[in-house]
Formats: sequence, structure tokens, C-alpha cells
Amino acid sequence: MESLIAAVREQDEAARFLVWPGDFDLDRGDHAGEGHLASGAALERFADDGAGGTYFFCGEGGEERPILHADSEGGAALVAVGLPELLRLLLVAPWWRDCRTFTEEESRELAAEYLEDMPDLEARRDRAAAALGLDLPDQAEVLARLREVAVGVGESFVLAFPPEDQAYAPLVKN
Repeated sequence: MESLIAAVREQDEAARFLVWPGDFDLDRGDHAGEGHLASGAALERFADDGAGGTYFFCGEGGEERPILHADSEGGAALVAVGLPELLRLLLVAPWWRDCRTFTEEESRELAAEYLEDMPDLEARRDRAAAALGLDLPDQAEVLARLREVAVGVGESFVLAFPPEDQAYAPLVKN
């Protein structure tokens, strides 16, 4: 199976959607923060967002590893287990960072704002997903999974920064 990172790099339309509105860029490299997992597990930076946030693979392995997102304000959360899950989140709910309650109503309101600015968002999303060979869940499923990963599995993926090993604040609250 081809790597999804390679597929994103090869599929221009998918890469453009992931850069915006997905706010996920494999080529951006301006995150200045340093950090490490409190557990001592490996942390590999592989993408950034436009606001100075960073996506990291956690532990050893390939694209199936858990993925942590750290923002530029000192917040972090495990957001997906594996790159396919992260890309589904970014394709289906690129507004996930603006969610506070993770309810369907909140997601619908945020989606409406995005659709107002980008009427072709769903068509572009569907073409990007097809180009990457991804089936897409609905908004409720993807946000429920994000919450499940962040407050469940994510509890053992605490990002800390030197020199005092102070933990980043959780991006997703329990």
C-alpha cells in the first residue's frame, strides 16, 4: 500500500483541500515550540497548520501511529489513531478546532459558516477523498471519534515542554 503522505503530495487537489480549509500542510515548517511526550515515547513532527500548530506521529512505526496536534498557544491533544483517521477528520470537519461541545448542532453551525464562504466545499472534499482512496464518515461520527481519542486514548499521550516538563493544556476537554 502506498503511503498516504506520498498520495497527498501526488494529488494536487487533495493537497490543496488539506492546506485549506483543512489547515494541514506537509511542507510548512514554522512551528517554533519544542516538546516531548511525557512517557518518553518517540515524537515525530510531520505537518503543520497555518497558525503555528504542529502534527506529530507518536511512538515507533509508520502512518498507523497515534497523531498528536499541538497548537501555538500551549494546547495539545491526540486527534487520531493513524493518518487515515486524521485525514478523514480534516476532510469531513476542517472546523474541528473551533468545536467546543462536539455536538451535531455545533458542527452544523460551523459547517454552514464554511459553506457560506466555500459553496463548493463538499464537492472539493469528495474529490479529495476519492483521490486519496478514503471513505468518509459523517460529521457526527468523525467528531465523536475525535472526542473518544482525545479524552480516552489520548490521556496517555501528554506533550510536555522543557525545561520544567510542564504539560501542554488539553485541546479537547473531558
